[in-house]
Amino acid sequence: MAAPSLDNFEMTAKLADLSNWLIQQGLENTPVNVWLEKFCFRLIDAGINVTRVNLAMRAHHPEIGAVAFRWKRDEESEQFEYNRTSNDEREEYMRSPLYHLMASPISEFRQRLDEPDPALDFPIFEELRALGYTDYYAAKRYFLRTDQEAPSDPLNLEEGMTITLGTDAPGGFTDTQLDGLRSLLPPISLTLKCGANRLMAEHITAAYMGRDASRRVLSGDITRGSSETRTAVIWYFDLRSFTRLSETLPGPAIIEMLNAYFGLAVEVVENHGGNVLKFMGDGMLAIFDLEENSDARADALSAAVELREGFEALNTARAAEELPCTGFTLALHAGDVLYGNIGGRTRLDFTVIGPSVNTTARILGMCRAVDQTIVISALVARPLLKARPDLVSLGQYRMRGVADRHELFTLD
Repeated sequence: MAAPSLDNFEMTAKLADLSNWLIQQGLENTPVNVWLEKFCFRLIDAGINVTRVNLAMRAHHPEIGAVAFRWKRDEESEQFEYNRTSNDEREEYMRSPLYHLMASPISEFRQRLDEPDPALDFPIFEELRALGYTDYYAAKRYFLRTDQEAPSDPLNLEEGMTITLGTDAPGGFTDTQLDGLRSLLPPISLTLKCGANRLMAEHITAAYMGRDASRRVLSGDITRGSSETRTAVIWYFDLRSFTRLSETLPGPAIIEMLNAYFGLAVEVVENHGGNVLKFMGDGMLAIFDLEENSDARADALSAAVELREGFEALNTARAAEELPCTGFTLALHAGDVLYGNIGGRTRLDFTVIGPSVNTTARILGMCRAVDQTIVISALVARPLLKARPDLVSLGQYRMRGVADRHELFTLD
């Protein structure tokens, strides 16, 4: 699709329409990858022959440092996530035009790619030249400051966005086209900020509340006391000997150890369809929803087996590095829970409560009494006995604060 030849009046009118359209996309919270593709084709229709557009912004996520959206002519839009701890991605970024843009006291730069001796050159420019690109324009916009030329730490991104545009048009971008692109930077920034705020809310609430609670809260389920009854497998996990370790290890070593073991437990639960609700000191509470997944019992049990295997592998690796090691105890029970908002007027917790949750805590306390790492109630185990011959009954037990006797099982 080639850009039409327009006079300045026609281009200005189309760019004004495009600016209003961008703002509307922000108001409607249109996903970035959706509006970006339409934006690029409308930009071409306005007489600016872009071949490649890249938008990037900071991510509020414990693992992801930045998110980028890329459009190329004749290809579908793509989304990329850049890991905070990836050395390869960091080295590639440090050799990029964006690193130069963020670190320099400039708000934009333009580099012709068809010049024999360019003032700026980066590895990606060679790739673009080989594809026939003739021009490259990059701009940054901070959301929370007015000095757009101020340099910043490229490895610690601020609230804002970067945009790069490339063309293979003979002669590159004209001055009029560049002015048109600059006029679109404010509405692009505003639209991207709308999407960034939503993405930030999703990332932060999912990281601190869990994926399901995050979805519910962002959909408006925020009234104190609002709850619903769900039938679920309750998964109560606890680290062994944590009190002793916390009294003998320095603080940073405790944090590192908790992150290592919790990281494994969270990954196992989520990979099997569970929802992690909260961390409590050295413990973790999760649920596997039986109303959404009839196989939740089997999934929770598979997660328990994988956790046990994962702990063995992790402890072997930690021992080789002379890092502190520990074990775990785990209780699985099933029943109805109240799932919703509990707390004070200004501080709420989205969690589960009810007799089934209390019983799960008592079952966890039985791990030491029956000398087992994993203890499972009959409400989880009995429906799986034919499929899981490794389930072994430990007998009937009465537990403090629980009215009924419960048959308990473990995994052989």
